[in-house]
Amino acid sequence: MSALIIRNGRVIDPANKRNEIAHLYIADGKIVDQSAFRNPKSEIEAIDASNLIVCPGLIDMHVHLREPGFSHKETIDSGARAAAAGGFTTVVCMPNTLPAADNPSTITWVKDHAAAVACVNVLPTGAISKNLAGEELAPIGSLAQEGVVAITDDGHCVQNHEVMRRAVEYARMVGVPVLDHCQDYNLVGNGVVHEGYWSTLLGLPGWPAAGEEAMVMRNILLAELCDHHIHCQHVTTAGSVRLLREARARGVKISGEVCPHHIALTDEAIQNFDTKYKMNPPLRSQADVDALLEGIADGTLSILCSDHAPHAGFEKEVEFDAAPFGIIGLETELGLFLDLLVHKYGKIDIARLIEMYTVEPASLLKISAGTLSIGARADVTLINPELEWTVSVDRFESASRNCPFDGWKLKGRAVRTIVGGKTVWKL
Repeated sequence: MSALIIRNGRVIDPANKRNEIAHLYIADGKIVDQSAFRNPKSEIEAIDASNLIVCPGLIDMHVHLREPGFSHKETIDSGARAAAAGGFTTVVCMPNTLPAADNPSTITWVKDHAAAVACVNVLPTGAISKNLAGEELAPIGSLAQEGVVAITDDGHCVQNHEVMRRAVEYARMVGVPVLDHCQDYNLVGNGVVHEGYWSTLLGLPGWPAAGEEAMVMRNILLAELCDHHIHCQHVTTAGSVRLLREARARGVKISGEVCPHHIALTDEAIQNFDTKYKMNPPLRSQADVDALLEGIADGTLSILCSDHAPHAGFEKEVEFDAAPFGIIGLETELGLFLDLLVHKYGKIDIARLIEMYTVEPASLLKISAGTLSIGARADVTLINPELEWTVSVDRFESASRNCPFDGWKLKGRAVRTIVGGKTVWKL
């Protein structure tokens, strides 16, 4: 047997309400108790985790790995390495590939390719609609049979409420959650930045907060009507937080997630027309940022993720209007959230932050991950919460460099990532 002891770390395992200084025992890729080490048949590797946090492998449930079809931006291989470097052992990839992941054969390709090349667990989502066009439902039953963990048209949003209703009903029948990129095309129009002071000053088309909130409201109504879970992706506005808070208090099966760039930056960052600050949904006002922070603090927003969206350099080096939306985030998100939520603003403690990266996504997606229970797969992240470091894009594992945080000084980062009992990355 292959055996590993992680000694003297602060074991934080929210799934089992553990938060203590302890040893963690791993054998044959599984978490075991100490008794399994009484008569070891082989060498035991030991890692000293003094002053480190030992937690379940982190899950990022909103990642674009770009394969098939856009391997000049990212590949499953490079995206998985970026995930490992960020402390993530499981990532959930979005279906806006070429061809779109709207059929079982594309899902099979993603799973087989990930099994061959990825150093972390890659879980695919399937499309809600054929070719993400929002008009005709994808074969949701067949996608679920092929093993998708959720359905979403991320990057697009189903505008037809009847089509969305049927999608939610099918998803309930086959037992997968619906994830939604909330954007009302009629309200948003050709908007590229938050509609407000800076869009007016710079003469850029505005993307109003109501363009998100209208679809969050639609999703609350459908989650209630269909009695099935809808998860709102990358929530950015004060109004969305207010709507989600009220609906969750009534017991509606609705949830929301936050990306680090939406609390680290405001729309003021766009004033130099730097396309690295162009994302969808856009950077919002300080009032929206404050509302997101409160939503995280009171549990209204329950999941943290990156919306890792790689683009090649030449694609971003164009006029602001013409540039694609999105930034990479896998290698900076944990550092940003630790720095801002735990150290700077004190909105949550580190145990809650780990819970938002483990228990919350695992229970939403119904996957066996995010726990250090005996017998669980040994996916483990080691974090140094006090480590001060400087973001250096040139040293990233990701194939793309579209990151607005180059040169930022952050406090806290993952220092080792273990998947199935094997170290796949260490600082």
